Amino acid sequence: MPTDFDVSFALLTRRATRSGLLRLLGPLLVAAGACHMQRASAQEFALFGGALTGTGTHTYSWAFDYQEGLGKYAALGITWLNEGHLPAHHRDGPSVQLWGRLPLENRRFVLSAGVGPYRYSDTTNGGPDGFMNDHGVGALMSVRAAYYTSDRWIMQVQLNRVQISGGPNTTGVLFGIGYQLDAPDEPGPRDRPLARTDRVTGNEFTVLAGETIKNSLNSESGFSTSVEYRRGLFKYVDWTASYMHENVPAAVRRNGLASQLWLTRAFFNEHLTLAAGVGPYYAIDTFNGPGSAGIKGTISGLISLSASYRLSKHWLTRVTWNRVVTRTSLDADLIQAGIGYRF
Repeated sequence: MPTDFDVSFALLTRRATRSGLLRLLGPLLVAAGACHMQRASAQEFALFGGALTGTGTHTYSWAFDYQEGLGKYAALGITWLNEGHLPAHHRDGPSVQLWGRLPLENRRFVLSAGVGPYRYSDTTNGGPDGFMNDHGVGALMSVRAAYYTSDRWIMQVQLNRVQISGGPNTTGVLFGIGYQLDAPDEPGPRDRPLARTDRVTGNEFTVLAGETIKNSLNSESGFSTSVEYRRGLFKYVDWTASYMHENVPAAVRRNGLASQLWLTRAFFNEHLTLAAGVGPYYAIDTFNGPGSAGIKGTISGLISLSASYRLSKHWLTRVTWNRVVTRTSLDADLIQAGIGYRF
């Protein structure tokens, strides 16, 4: 997790550099703005940024959100929330929320409220190295006002309330911009996504490289690589098997195998895909410092977000953000990009 440097709203991620986050999210925004294809299989994607209060102090907050309609008055959302830098707490994580929504003014203006579990990771003071990675489940409650433009862009303001047993609890006000990945049949949000009959993914082999950032108070970083085999199991479900190598000098070096299940959607005439995955990460060996004897055979969790762009029938580019969740305060983020082959 990030260090205690000066809080700045321009800093968009706690565990990665600004350029690292742009490498992850940039293709999504570019594709959303540049492509206006008719066939799609997803709904809305949005980025948020704003201010947050908790423990009597102020900091920044950011989030990105995918939302899919369950009908005119309901939706399901997947969010990654970052709660900035509170004293002794650098916290973020994913949440799945059920939303109720009320379209007004010819469906251009929509009021909505959502609630769901928040699976957080928190870097706090303590532990033998002066910090520790704390994990748990809290609640994320949100209210939102959104205006839908005629060209599929969405202007939004949102209030978040995070409740954590033992605290700290936080309140954030965020402003966002979103894009309708499904072309709506009428103004406002689409009630349900377009259906499909085939799988999003066939078979893919991808080689990736990038940066790994240890979730500590110093945010040490280094080089990482991985190779991935991906296969579509069902229409919206993929499975991957990966080999991963992380090397952060003087902090952590880890090699391991991962297996994940993914929820995957394709849009813009099958050119762009978004996916969220989770699964176990078996570290063959882990070295947490110079001269370390290493830890053999540890199993951690791996939470991932990924986007791919299909360049042709066989070739694609992919960018992935992996969060390694450990029980030994060796959490890390891997931000990687690479090229793959479809067959």
